[in-house]
Amino acid sequence: MGRAPVSERVVEPKLGVSTSNWIAPPYNRWGFHHVRDLTRTERIARGDGPVIELPRAEEDLGGFVFEHEGGRFSVEEMLERTYTDAFLVVREGAIRYERYFGTMTDADPHLLMSVSKSLTSTLCGVFVARGSLHPDDFVVSHIPERRGTAWEDCTIQHLLDMRAGLDWDYEIDEYTILDVSGYRTHVRGGIPHDTAAWIGSVGSGPSHGGPFRYISLAADTLGWVLERVAGGTLATLFAREIWSELGVEHDAFIIVDGEGFPVVEGGICTTLRDLGRFGQMCLSDGLVDGREVVPSAWLRRVAAPDHELIAEFRASAEANPARPNAFYHDCWWIWDAERGVYKASGMNGQAVLIHRPSRTVVVKLSSHPGALDAALFALQDAGMEALCESFAG
Repeated sequence: MGRAPVSERVVEPKLGVSTSNWIAPPYNRWGFHHVRDLTRTERIARGDGPVIELPRAEEDLGGFVFEHEGGRFSVEEMLERTYTDAFLVVREGAIRYERYFGTMTDADPHLLMSVSKSLTSTLCGVFVARGSLHPDDFVVSHIPERRGTAWEDCTIQHLLDMRAGLDWDYEIDEYTILDVSGYRTHVRGGIPHDTAAWIGSVGSGPSHGGPFRYISLAADTLGWVLERVAGGTLATLFAREIWSELGVEHDAFIIVDGEGFPVVEGGICTTLRDLGRFGQMCLSDGLVDGREVVPSAWLRRVAAPDHELIAEFRASAEANPARPNAFYHDCWWIWDAERGVYKASGMNGQAVLIHRPSRTVVVKLSSHPGALDAALFALQDAGMEALCESFAG
């Protein structure tokens, strides 16, 4: 890959946390906001521009009560039950509610898990607008050394919509990729040496453009394409094009594997308010302080119902009868396209909810004990949505 070596830091033992167990409970409660001390990372620089302050118009939202599965919960109860590390509500561009739990502070960058995919797809939109690539481009036109492999006939849009036809067992491979990508120290054998090796060796599955199947390796491949298109590391590109333009307070970071390959499938780390600034930029159609950072046409794509994507999603294991028109598009989980309600989501309870009807962004950083605990995700989703709907109503 021709990447520069990345230095590693050694963590002082903290409550039994180690480089091999930090993404597992209960160690993730500390590990998720000490990622730089536990694995390899590359800095996503904020640049030297001024911080754009988020005005405060704080309200006591902790007592807001919502109904869920026959029970009544306050926002405060929801936050406690769902292992929240930090929670932010930004409405009409102002902070309405901000909370931190445990040892996390407002200066700590927290692991975003698969929320990282949504940040990466936003960067993709910048280069699409410039004509550097097109969603209908084939992956192998930008990574020609993967011709003759499972990536033939796979387009950039297939990556963005999780419709890549690869041999992928979600229950196994979504966890194996944690080891391949270098989140944790491991001694497992029989797995690819690094992310690029897996991209090169993965086999074919269903036809590209077929059913929705969540494949994190597709996002890593998208990151590789963006590096090829723009000629820099993902961290450098994201810093230059987006992060340094948001008026953020802190640098962000991204995990890289042993060969320096960026873990865009789930390795970006940011502070709570800075992620809120990113969400506010999306809500504002790409504008920050009157400047266009991301083309509005790209961000508005998620507000266009796509009946083919809806049908494919409805037939998938992720379908939710309560959201019959939901689908996955451009690495966002679309709850209601016509109303403009969509979410970035990551393992262990990471979330950015964009709610256009109420002009609200909700950010939740968490450390669920289970990576994909459906009950905890359902509870926090219900609380965040109900809160936003109360504003809209």
